[in-house]
Amino acid sequence: MTALPPDPDPNRTPDLEAGGGVPPGSTPPDSAQTSGLSHPQPMPSKAMPVLWLILTGVLVLMVAGLVLSLAVGWLSV
Repeated sequence: MTALPPDPDPNRTPDLEAGGGVPPGSTPPDSAQTSGLSHPQPMPSKAMPVLWLILTGVLVLMVAGLVLSLAVGWLSV
């Protein structure tokens, strides 16, 4: 059993002109659009990004200190 093609047959599609277009009035009008928000959005906290930056900086400094101490010879692995 073969499946039906995904596109409809152009010869049987109503209101389709010979070039593939549709005559004016055959399509529904553009829908209305509501722009803007229904209520003000809350401002995101700036504490978490700052906290993550500080924690990342501390981690980078710790890893750099470990690599430096291994390079100088203060630690032996």
